[in-house]
Amino acid sequence: MSDLGTLSVIFDLDGTLVDSEPNYYKASRQTLAAHGVPGFTWAEHEGYVGISTRETVRIWRERYGLRASEPELLAEKNRRYLELARTRTRAYPEMRAFVELLAAGNVPMAVASGSSPEAIEAVLAATGLAAHLRTAVSADEVPHGKPAPDIFLEAARRLGTPPADCVVLEDAAPGAAAAHAAGMRCIALPYVPAQATAPEFATASLLLHGGQADFRAETAYAWLRDGVR
Repeated sequence: MSDLGTLSVIFDLDGTLVDSEPNYYKASRQTLAAHGVPGFTWAEHEGYVGISTRETVRIWRERYGLRASEPELLAEKNRRYLELARTRTRAYPEMRAFVELLAAGNVPMAVASGSSPEAIEAVLAATGLAAHLRTAVSADEVPHGKPAPDIFLEAARRLGTPPADCVVLEDAAPGAAAAHAAGMRCIALPYVPAQATAPEFATASLLLHGGQADFRAETAYAWLRDGVR
């Protein structure tokens, strides 16, 4: 048994484990510009934080009246993103330390992300996190992305852990809602500080209003340990 008893930890990837949103923004901006939608802003991009890539391109087609098919847009955005992800993705230092603490304590872990399986694999490999995070679920592998609970429930199934024994780390409101719907506790670290008051975050067991700036690996580990005593 691990240091945390029967507990398992499930991580969102983008904006939680790694600072990948700038790469997603650049890939989105390039893809939209190629289809006649220039000037996509960071403020607009923030509205897509926590939404799967597949759902994002579906919204684009409706919002901008794009002629390209959903599969074409998805493939193009993923291609552009992967080119950036393989060389420009940074793991948050305190998150890396937290993963290493959990690994040392033999705590089961998984990644549950709205990114494609290829993107998840590329990011985990590029950052070295793949050494500890061997279970990963993409929104492409379940019927519904966040805020539906499907992806977290599938991660729990693969870990062999009941949902009630899982703790999710999330940076986005749809992810916090998905964790709550899955019956899991959630440590929420809002990527967009202004969204910390969103009602979805109110369901989190631990809400760090300052996001990554407020996260400390040792403190989070102690919080988990105290919760199982």
